[in-house]
Amino acid sequence: MPTTIDTREACEKLVRHFLGAWTGRNLETLCACFADHAVYHNVPVAPIKGIAGIRQIFVAFLDAFETASLDIIALAAEPGLVIAERIDLFLMRNGTRIALPVTGVFEIRNGKITRFSDYFDLADFERQSGMKL
Repeated sequence: MPTTIDTREACEKLVRHFLGAWTGRNLETLCACFADHAVYHNVPVAPIKGIAGIRQIFVAFLDAFETASLDIIALAAEPGLVIAERIDLFLMRNGTRIALPVTGVFEIRNGKITRFSDYFDLADFERQSGMKL
């Protein structure tokens, strides 16, 4: 059960902060949003468990993309849970532009993200980016 610090407002603020922080490209800011034992799951591929693995995948994304903007279309929040429909816009270092519809589900406990699941079309991402996840 969420703690009293995990109000709807606090959870929404945390997720908006995390999504907005991608434009600043600061790894420490991004990782600070997560609990040490968090799980990050790009649902078409295997989940990543723990902050060390999450940090590693975020470094890979930051290395691959010159810019990133995770633009919120719709967001719903409850204590301990946020769902955000987005369009993720990336500019790869080779000049390729990517626009990817994504829905993210965030579970929050004690003011930190404990589970982050992103749902998207893997084939669409791989076609646009030329990357394999």
